[in-house]
Amino acid sequence: MGILIQVAAAAAYAAAAWAHWPAPARPQIPPYAVWLVPVALALHATGLVFAIATPDGLDLSLTNAVSLVALLCVLVTWASGFLRTLPGSAAVVLPVAAVAALASALIDAPHRFPYAGEPWAALHIAIALCAYAFLLVAAVTALLMTGLEKRLHRGLPARGDGTPPLLTLERYLFRLIGAGFLLLTATLATGALFSEEVFGKPFKLTHKSLLSLLAWLTFGALLLGRWRFGWRGRKARNLIVAGSALLVLAYLGYKFVLEVVLGR
Repeated sequence: MGILIQVAAAAAYAAAAWAHWPAPARPQIPPYAVWLVPVALALHATGLVFAIATPDGLDLSLTNAVSLVALLCVLVTWASGFLRTLPGSAAVVLPVAAVAALASALIDAPHRFPYAGEPWAALHIAIALCAYAFLLVAAVTALLMTGLEKRLHRGLPARGDGTPPLLTLERYLFRLIGAGFLLLTATLATGALFSEEVFGKPFKLTHKSLLSLLAWLTFGALLLGRWRFGWRGRKARNLIVAGSALLVLAYLGYKFVLEVVLGR
């Protein structure tokens, strides 16, 4: 049942990506496209419940983790209005979500979470995934803004009639960064409490914790530089992409090494 729901979610994402794709023959987004993304999100979330909450415990395999992060990224992009106003965002997040939903449905490589009964575990994971979603959407936005800026410098119009000015997009971008940074701070705090409860010490030095801390420092430096020195433009966007890359390596990269390379 869960597999069929996730396949249906992937199909809905693909249809939504096609509907949002800019084309000369279709200058406006079709009216039905408004419903495709929430339908895809609902199907995706339902399918993930079946995939993760199994009778044998929580299955947080790499494919399920990627699928869940992809779902949250679509949710943030859709709720923020970027799917409608920022050209290219739909072309990035929707196909990725479709592939992630299919991978979760078709690849059976369970990885049980051994600490599901610990009080801080579920809260830590939930906050961490939300933080990753906000900051990954910020990274996608930063890359798309770089493309828009290059078009404007070449004297070309921005794709899409409803594209906000770059300064407006930048304000939205830093709101995402601010929210993501707060969630990432809460992630590190709940992770310390979880580590204290399970391992008897608040910080266990691993590649995952070290990369997460480096990402936190990167985003903290960015927000401080924005507030104190007015950092913006390419410098700020490069730091956003760098911090997001550290987060991807910290969680998804770490899981890839453990589950695929080392087979644990």
